[in-house]
Amino acid sequence: MKIDLNCDLGEGFGAWSMGDDAAMMSIATSVNIACGFHAGDPDIMHKTVVMAKRHGVSIGAHPGFRDLHGFGRRPVPGITAAEIENLVAYQIGALQAVAALGSHKVTHVKAHGALSNVACEDDMTARAIAAAIKAVDPSLIFVVLANSKLVAAGEAAGLALVHEVFADRAYEDDGNLVSRRKPGAVLHDPAAIAERVLRMAQDGAVVSVTGKVIKMRTDTVCIHGDTSGAVEIARGVRQLLEQNGIKVEPFART
Repeated sequence: MKIDLNCDLGEGFGAWSMGDDAAMMSIATSVNIACGFHAGDPDIMHKTVVMAKRHGVSIGAHPGFRDLHGFGRRPVPGITAAEIENLVAYQIGALQAVAALGSHKVTHVKAHGALSNVACEDDMTARAIAAAIKAVDPSLIFVVLANSKLVAAGEAAGLALVHEVFADRAYEDDGNLVSRRKPGAVLHDPAAIAERVLRMAQDGAVVSVTGKVIKMRTDTVCIHGDTSGAVEIARGVRQLLEQNGIKVEPFART
């Protein structure tokens, strides 16, 4: 059995930094890099790309809504499918250019924050993201929330999919993530999270806030770089997986 550990990095802006990217880069096997809309800028993107190259970590674009002030975690009502395609394509292209500058290659795309949350429940948004990825480079892997509408959209577009579960987020009974506006949406206990991820990997399922067991394909596990204690959480998750004979390696080779 093998599994990938992914982390959202490069989410600072200018002189402002978020999370310990250097430490997370030594634990994660793939990273999703902010492309300037919800966080990140050309200098941070390049620094993150170079760091990933040095560690042998695969990189992906992490496009979100154009919302620096809200960190991309606020929906944009009324946005059209064409506008979504344009903003996703723009951000993928930006990272591809910076990655080329750093002698690395973008292997995947994972939507960020509100863009992802909306797409998980809205067919139009999910299809628009998939269409943008396919138009830019149909060989890019689409990282999708397991059991969400992103799966069907990616399949319809003919994209290679990697099904994602979240280590540090709680799940509703319908398989969607608990809104960050609700208490308990973000998990922080490293030992409990590690045990939870081990069960996810072994059982191919997550347990909701009410105790419901939801079957989910588990190709990659996300640990958010901005979660308090993220490094300790990631290190504990990786150690426990490996102690139980589960190989931790990237889903894409560069």
